[in-house]
Amino acid sequence: MSRPLRVIFAGTPDFAAESLAALLASSHRVVAVYTQPDRPAGRGRKLTPSPVKALAREHDLPVYQPASLKTPEAQAELAALQADLMVVVAYGLILPRAVLDTPRLGCINVHASLLPRWRGAAPIQRAIEAGDAESGVTIMQMDEGLDTGDMLLVRRTPMTATTTGGELHDTLARLGGEALVEALDALGGGGLEATPQPADGVTYAAKLSKAEAELDFRQGAESLAARIRAFNPWPVAWCAAGDDRLRLLMAEAGSERGEPVAPGTLLAPDDDALRIACGPAGDEVLRVTRAQLPGGKALDVRELLKARADRFTPGTRLGASAREASA
Repeated sequence: MSRPLRVIFAGTPDFAAESLAALLASSHRVVAVYTQPDRPAGRGRKLTPSPVKALAREHDLPVYQPASLKTPEAQAELAALQADLMVVVAYGLILPRAVLDTPRLGCINVHASLLPRWRGAAPIQRAIEAGDAESGVTIMQMDEGLDTGDMLLVRRTPMTATTTGGELHDTLARLGGEALVEALDALGGGGLEATPQPADGVTYAAKLSKAEAELDFRQGAESLAARIRAFNPWPVAWCAAGDDRLRLLMAEAGSERGEPVAPGTLLAPDDDALRIACGPAGDEVLRVTRAQLPGGKALDVRELLKARADRFTPGTRLGASAREASA
């Protein structure tokens, strides 16, 4: 029979808050919450608590926000909580060996990929960008490496040709919470086997940047469509449209193949999609079905064309290559 565990929870963003909520609804006892220090947010740059801190406050949980866990004072404070286990979900601070060894059962992590694929900072978006057929969460016993610890539990979910970064985030956040409670129940009963990660199949998910969100239409249609979906809702793929930025939110590779034209050239639109020439030779077609002009709402292209067809005349060049051509 499983017994309730005394748990320290460490996490910061919405993804982590989902796991904390699942833990709070379980039989296990959260004795403290660790999260990043409050950050400036919004137009007023007001100090704002993380989603994890906000949830912890709702449940009157003790909240700790050290700038580092490497100091003797921070480590002594954590040890005084006498936890059985520390759960870490997108926390944002490095856990030194002294912290990893403090709880009786060590520290476990909810990671948003099927390890060892997509270790690192942005596993959700990189999985979509790479065209993976499935994703999932791994409950991992933490060590000092970058997502290299033994696997305790794995849960999978399929991805489709329309899955966005935001949709996969929400799916994995929910799945992570469910898998976390399942893992803790098993650990409380002493019955969860740790499996070393395989040496083959290791990939790294580099942190996202705004700079990589600008599209290069010399890339292929499949690659561009995957990047657009991966970067929705952040950092949002875009291209130059005259002096403006056109934000691209949903797309697919078109099956049409026509006479090669310059990559980034707008072709005659479908009823519900912008068609953009792409690929090294300009003979592939990217179908964009949802987009947003500056100052406007995100719209299905059917509606966008009704309102602003003048902005999407066939033959118009989009993207960096258009700027270079007119320079």
